[in-house]
Amino acid sequence: MSLLVVGSVAYDSVDTPAGRCSEALGGSAVYFSIASSYFAPTSLVGVVGQDFRDEHLRILKEHSVDTANLEVRPGRTFRWSGVYGAEDVNTRDTLDTQLNVFADFSPRLSPEVVRAPYLFLANIDPELQIDVLAQMESRPRLVALDTMDFWIDGKRELLERAVRSADVLFMDAGETRSFAGEPNLVRAAEAILALGPTAVVVKRGEHGSLLFFEDGSVFSAPAFPLRNVVDPTGAGDSFAGGFLGYLSATHDLNGDGLRRAAVVGSVMGSFAVESFSTDRIGSLTRTEIRTRLEAMTELSRFLPLWEGEALPWRTDGASMEN
Repeated sequence: MSLLVVGSVAYDSVDTPAGRCSEALGGSAVYFSIASSYFAPTSLVGVVGQDFRDEHLRILKEHSVDTANLEVRPGRTFRWSGVYGAEDVNTRDTLDTQLNVFADFSPRLSPEVVRAPYLFLANIDPELQIDVLAQMESRPRLVALDTMDFWIDGKRELLERAVRSADVLFMDAGETRSFAGEPNLVRAAEAILALGPTAVVVKRGEHGSLLFFEDGSVFSAPAFPLRNVVDPTGAGDSFAGGFLGYLSATHDLNGDGLRRAAVVGSVMGSFAVESFSTDRIGSLTRTEIRTRLEAMTELSRFLPLWEGEALPWRTDGASMEN
């Protein structure tokens, strides 16, 4: 198995300006693995309760996601419910969180997955992220990690230890500033890079993403403009799934590879928000993905200045510095 994800499998109840859904399939590992499965073999490590429905297990298997490490325990599957802002769909309030069997989640990797060359540690307790990495037979070729404010505020020292072990870190803009203790996003990313990661991916919702590299370069990946956004819940994890799926398929880990991976991630995230749950991200065709990637390329394409070509400076005698 080339790509391993460790994260949550959940049932979500969501209220957005587009409508409502109840007890829908969700969770970081689910969105990630479905998005990545279009590009690379993916194995999922997680836990569900005895109430996890066969139809949802079939969705994962239809995408050839390896679920051998999806543990079924007595009790109920993790539940989350939230409401998104009517005027700004990027804002949301959590209404209820029921950890259920996820409260005692302690991932134990089978011999078949401990050699995976690519590892995504989704948004879980940093103690578990560290433990999973320690279980790997050897250090993966690339380790990516996601987190949130809850762990930044509650387990900062452990999180910093996990971040030091990662190659790529995923955070939103607020989390990046909070973790670094720096209000300026550029300086915040630089402070995090100093801990050890080679790249920091700052997720900015409908404004796309920024990639900060250890050599000081920055790349901006746009978000695909959509007429209708239904449910943003799985956007970030689908972005990460596209990102890591592309990298594990191409093994292109240089700067250009990471840049393209970010655009592929934006494509997958844009599909995820077009429906509740995994309905849209789980029913894509290769043609749809390729067509949207081509459209993404056109979003920011422009002709650079040719060699020796100058900008059309004013020539009316206005005083300007050379």
